[in-house]
Amino acid sequence: MRGMAEPPREPARRRFIARDRLLALLRPSEAPLDLRILGRTLWHAAMVGLGAGLIGAAFFASLAYLERVLIEEHAGYITLRAHGEYVFRALTEHVPFRWWLLLFLPGLGALLGGLLTRLAPETRGGGSDQMLNAFHHQGGVIRARVIWVKWFASLFTLGTGGSGGREGPIMQIGAAIGSTVGRTLKVSARERRILMVAGVGAGMAAVFRTPLGAALLAVEMLYRDDFESDALIPAILASVVAYSVVIGFFGESVLFAHAPRYPFYAGHLPLYGLEALLVALVAALFTGTLHKTHDFFHRLKKIPGWVQPGIGGLLLGLLTVPVILWFGHRIGVPGQGIGILGGGYGAAQISIVPPDWLPGGWLGVELLLLLCGAKLIASCLTLGSGGSAGDFAPSLVLGAIFGGAFGRAAQLLLHDPRIDPGAFALVGMGTFYGGIAHVPVSSLIMVCELAGSYDLLVPLMLAEGIAYVALRRYSLYRAQLPSKSASPAHPTPEALQSVRVADVLVKDREYVRFGLTTSAAEILRRVPDNDWQDSFPVLDDDGRLRGLITAEAFRFVATDPDGAKWAIAADLMQPAVSVRPEDDLRVAAKAMLQNGLREIPVTDETGRIVGFLDEAETMKAYLDKTAGATLHAIPSP
Repeated sequence: MRGMAEPPREPARRRFIARDRLLALLRPSEAPLDLRILGRTLWHAAMVGLGAGLIGAAFFASLAYLERVLIEEHAGYITLRAHGEYVFRALTEHVPFRWWLLLFLPGLGALLGGLLTRLAPETRGGGSDQMLNAFHHQGGVIRARVIWVKWFASLFTLGTGGSGGREGPIMQIGAAIGSTVGRTLKVSARERRILMVAGVGAGMAAVFRTPLGAALLAVEMLYRDDFESDALIPAILASVVAYSVVIGFFGESVLFAHAPRYPFYAGHLPLYGLEALLVALVAALFTGTLHKTHDFFHRLKKIPGWVQPGIGGLLLGLLTVPVILWFGHRIGVPGQGIGILGGGYGAAQISIVPPDWLPGGWLGVELLLLLCGAKLIASCLTLGSGGSAGDFAPSLVLGAIFGGAFGRAAQLLLHDPRIDPGAFALVGMGTFYGGIAHVPVSSLIMVCELAGSYDLLVPLMLAEGIAYVALRRYSLYRAQLPSKSASPAHPTPEALQSVRVADVLVKDREYVRFGLTTSAAEILRRVPDNDWQDSFPVLDDDGRLRGLITAEAFRFVATDPDGAKWAIAADLMQPAVSVRPEDDLRVAAKAMLQNGLREIPVTDETGRIVGFLDEAETMKAYLDKTAGATLHAIPSP
């Protein structure tokens, strides 16, 4: 509610701007993106891609170095790696497995990472939800300090064995690069959001080396049933630039080795459909467990948020070291955790192309299912406690492990030599993440890029479609919105419906009013005394609104002074137009526009005026509703 002191009326030009905005809002039209803006944005996107490529390469190398030094050279943990993963340097001598060190190393690293996040609390957790929240609710603004805080927090968490991926952190880092470029160049909020999305795609392309899939993921993951079409071309350009930078340092290769060919057999499609349903069940279990773990730690109010990742890391060590010991004993390789710690892409690799030491038959199926359960718990402990690690890698790995186990079981049951468990592992990989992240198209393309083959395109399409429907009620990202219409980044008329007239009307403001018999001469004399009204209410003897005198009436008086000499207010007024306090702002805006009013009286149930609502107040309420405090203040770097 407003007090009695009111500012003077805005200049006419600003009021016409507000009027034009309301007209555009209530009569939306789809206009193509201005080519000048698009061209400028592409240049900016290339800058974002260059920055994300350089920072992504440095993040990638520093993480590989720390993991090699702490986990492998000191703790003796044998890290399984996928075919195309970067190895900093090969071990030259055997290192004994120091399980007692591995008990506490993940907790210490996660605690250091949590301590760093005190400098930027928004860097806690994986980073994907924080990126989505910045796009939808913060005008695409992410502080520049997020780049290095997220970098080092993730470095400590993942470099000491945290069960998560590097892709989630690089999404937030890339988004921060795009936002920082946008703020430095002082572009509009719309362009800043587009550059932020381009940074997400560039970051993913830098560490995952899947430029097309990364760009599609960046524009698809914002919504459950929609995608950000305006950002697609900038995201593709930024991803291409970032990818080119990274392969200049580390070379070009696909992440996973696989069979030379995966021939298509139509008779296997029912198997892929069944796999999709079972993968959806495991994905729902993972999502539910992850969210419950997060909620459990969130309820620990007495423990500071930056300490909680350390607790999760300590539990990770205590629970996974016995499993690692058991696995090592089972396969005869001490310290072989089969991908439980870290990103786990090596676990996905053995599901696609099994090594000689992995048992065949039902024992191999059993080991893969046990590994799937262990990786699920380990990832939930790291991510749910707020550790700075991504949920993208665990999702892909869990899907690949379960898919590989399913393929082996199908091969054993059906005795069909054409069944390749590696094909089911790759399909499970894309289906798992695509289903719970609601990104069926980008996850499909990413799996094809990861394997360097489109042989599995049709099975992937079938499985992705089934999982997309089956997992409609589950979402990996809580900040993901249903569609553009639900996002403040794309304001719609529906936003006005959530605000009531009573919330923004101006009360107790002095205004000029007339009686039904007030003469035209008296009206002309009193109108200049008011500096904010454009329409003047006409009241009856009981104070009820009977009509409004607008500029149209004054033009009549000015052009025919003799005729107006005998006129009274009842002759000059137009029918009464008003709204009630309980009406929403969309109703009020339509009433103003349809009647050519710049302010409208608000009346109670008896017809008496209780206040006024003008178009400037309506537009301000609309902007506040859709953009929030970000329009008024940008956080410091």
